[in-house]
Amino acid sequence: MNIFRFAGDMTHLISILVLLLKIYATKSCAGISLKTQELYALVFVTRYFDLFTDFISLYNSVMKVVFIGTTMAIVWCMRRHRIVKRSYDQALDTFRHLFLVLGCLVLALVVHDKFTFQEVFWAFSIYLEAVAILPQLVLLQRSGNVDNLTVQYVFFLGAYRALYILNWIYRYLTEEHFRLWISCISGLVQTALYADFFYYYYISWKNNAKLQLPA
Repeated sequence: MNIFRFAGDMTHLISILVLLLKIYATKSCAGISLKTQELYALVFVTRYFDLFTDFISLYNSVMKVVFIGTTMAIVWCMRRHRIVKRSYDQALDTFRHLFLVLGCLVLALVVHDKFTFQEVFWAFSIYLEAVAILPQLVLLQRSGNVDNLTVQYVFFLGAYRALYILNWIYRYLTEEHFRLWISCISGLVQTALYADFFYYYYISWKNNAKLQLPA
C-alpha cells in the first residue's frame, strides 16, 4: 500500500458514490450506460473470486465487497427500480458490449501469468476494465449535453486509473521484484480512452461552462 494506490482507491470509491448520489437523489439514471455498469459488475465479480479463499487485509476485503455490492446495486436500480428505470435511454445505449466481453475472454485465455482458473479470470477482469468505459463514453457523445453529476462520475473514474499508474511507477522504483505488466499495459490503454473526455472537461472548467462533447 502507498499513497498513490490509496488515493486511487478513494477516487474510485468517490466515483461510485457520486453515481449512487445521482441515482438516489434525482431518481434518474439519464446519461448513464447500463452496459458499462454491467461490464464493471462482471469485472469485480471475476476479479474477486479470491474473496473467500485468500485473506490479504481487512481493508482489501472490505473494498472488494463494497465495489461488488455498490455496482450490483446500480445495475439493479437501472433495471428494476420502478422510477429510476424509466429514465434509462436504451435507444442511445446501443454499444455492443458483448463483443468486448468475448474479446477480453479470448485475450485472457491467450495472455495470462498462469493458466489457472483464478489467474485467467483475473487477467480477463483487467482487460475488460480497460474497455468497460467505452459504452459510457459513446453514450455521452451521443447525448451531447451532460449533467454535472455524470461528468464528475466519469472524471473520478478516469482519475482513479491515472493514480494507479503513479502507483505502479512508485512500486517499480521501490520494489525489487515488481512485475504487473498486464495491469500496467491495460491501465495505460484505459487512461488513453479518457483523453478526449479529459480535454473537453478541462475546456469546460477553464471557461466555467457546462461540458459538451462532440457528437
